[in-house]
Amino acid sequence: MPNQKILYITTEMYPYQEDTNMATVVNKMALKMHQEGNDVRVFMPRFGQISERKFQLHEVIRLSGMNIIINDLDQPLIIKVASLPGERLQVYFIDNEEYFKRKQQYFEDDGTAFDDNDERAIFFARGVIETIKKLNWVPDVIHLNGWMASFMPIYLKTYYESDTYFKDAKIVISLYNEKDAALSANVEEKLKFDNISGLKALDKPSFQSFVIESMNYVDAVVKGDEFLNEELDKAFNETATEKSEYLDVDSINKLY
Repeated sequence: MPNQKILYITTEMYPYQEDTNMATVVNKMALKMHQEGNDVRVFMPRFGQISERKFQLHEVIRLSGMNIIINDLDQPLIIKVASLPGERLQVYFIDNEEYFKRKQQYFEDDGTAFDDNDERAIFFARGVIETIKKLNWVPDVIHLNGWMASFMPIYLKTYYESDTYFKDAKIVISLYNEKDAALSANVEEKLKFDNISGLKALDKPSFQSFVIESMNYVDAVVKGDEFLNEELDKAFNETATEKSEYLDVDSINKLY
């Protein structure tokens, strides 16, 4: 159905990241929906390996300048924007010197996960929510891709529960076989600061545990990879949320 406002929240998108299924799928989904006459916006983190010069990112001063409080610490939110190369499709980048300047996405050179991946995910989710509200643009569909994006529906249905801004949006999450890693044990304390507690994901917090948790907070779950790892596939099969097996890009609008 054209003329919808569709928000893609992702951690990867071609050409900013290459050689991953998620990056390719999100690019194709967003372009297809855009070309069919929908109002499409994409939000993603401004990871350090994304070249601002090459992709012509520029800061949006009217959207920047907010502070997001993470565990009692003020972190400045910087919003940058670019058009997808060769297309009139806007991509917004959530940026912060402390969280996203480093060249790697989630891991040190030796493979150790960053200690603050939990804070980075919270900052990303809340940064997207606050920026969308500042844009005064109300999405009909929110499609989540990548483990960091899984924090958004959890926040919408808890911390922002009394906020009616997104109340009519249909939230879809795609599942991918991302590399998993543990999150800091302090993530529970940081979420409690935002009055979020009782999550099963906190029993053994990890990238994947929050993706699985988020299935309880969305309207539809779809396989982003055709074959999922054992734990993710089990959670997919057991969820009571409306779900769909893998859909090719040409069929993705069935979800909307």
